[in-house]
Amino acid sequence: MKKTMIIFSMFIMMFAVSCGSGNNSKEAVQIPEDVQAIIDDYNLEELSDDDKKYKINLGYYDCDHMTAACIGEDSGIYKALGLNVTVTGNGNVPEAMSAGQMDMAYAGFTTTLNAVKNKVPLFIAAENHTGGAEYFVVAKNIDSPEDLLNKKICVGANPETQNLNWAEWSEQLNIPRDITNYENFAMSDSDAYFALKLGQLDGYDTCDPWGSMAEYENTGKILKRQNTDREIDGHGTCCKVCMNYKFAKAHPKLAERILLAHAMSIEYMYLHPYKAAQIFAENYNVPLEVGLMTLWKKLNEEGRTITWKLNRDYVHNQMKTMKRLGVRDDINSLDIDDYIDLSYFDNCGAKDFDVFLKEEVDPIFPLGMSYEEWRAKAVEVDNIKEEPKV
Repeated sequence: MKKTMIIFSMFIMMFAVSCGSGNNSKEAVQIPEDVQAIIDDYNLEELSDDDKKYKINLGYYDCDHMTAACIGEDSGIYKALGLNVTVTGNGNVPEAMSAGQMDMAYAGFTTTLNAVKNKVPLFIAAENHTGGAEYFVVAKNIDSPEDLLNKKICVGANPETQNLNWAEWSEQLNIPRDITNYENFAMSDSDAYFALKLGQLDGYDTCDPWGSMAEYENTGKILKRQNTDREIDGHGTCCKVCMNYKFAKAHPKLAERILLAHAMSIEYMYLHPYKAAQIFAENYNVPLEVGLMTLWKKLNEEGRTITWKLNRDYVHNQMKTMKRLGVRDDINSLDIDDYIDLSYFDNCGAKDFDVFLKEEVDPIFPLGMSYEEWRAKAVEVDNIKEEPKV
């Protein structure tokens, strides 16, 4: 994972931190028209000199749920908002988060709770993803869940008590939860995909793009997909935007601005999904078609699961599910409200998510579109000139 970006109105000059020395120099940056159109809906105050100079450390995982991070960077949204951001993808983001070395991160629900359990001053600052598009992918010769017994799977260390997907899916698939019934491994999603592709693995738990990759390359099939809209506990949730209190309290206006960038990045995904898919594909090192398939699932097929609107009931329901299934007993009894602070987001000026969908998204990309319909509209919206298929 790569890059970094920043700035305001069509041809503005701003202070930028030079790579080698950290000295300020001025540079002119042209804002792309699609980003400018989003920014024109907002009346933004100029940041202070101190906030312009501050380098925000932003982390995210190699998972489609966190796509807003690379969208904000590569679309030019961070630059357009006058933000100086260092973006770190994948790597040791969980460890850096837990050590308090990130100002803001797109992080899994349990990763955030694990950090606060360890007294890291983190809080959930905004919504990011309400669930879906996590998969149990299996080899094509797996005809039934029972075929996985004694086979090689990748569901991480101690999945009975650490992996909520495994706890739910083993129950729903009516196969043993006890991992000793399988030959289990822990590896990255991408490594698990290539192991399955090479015939060295029979199944793995993953998020996209590695579910869509299996479909696209016809190397595996999806046996089970996550559904956080649970009958027993009610709708749960998934990944969040978390922030370090030390950063937020020292730079409150900057904290608000980077959270606004989060919302704008999601706006960009809904309004310009083809261009967003191009950014996704480049950053996640997958074919463009996989990027498009991935965003269609997130933005349309499963509903509007990428969002900045946090539903506290969903968060409480997620905790209930973890307790019921005995997953992460070390953190599932925390008072989650102690670690949610939406004040910075509420002050950032982001649009109402439901109004945004109704007025700007639904007329163009209504729910229920097939992939082919959605893709064709995405091509039209961004005036994409595609090479004819051979």
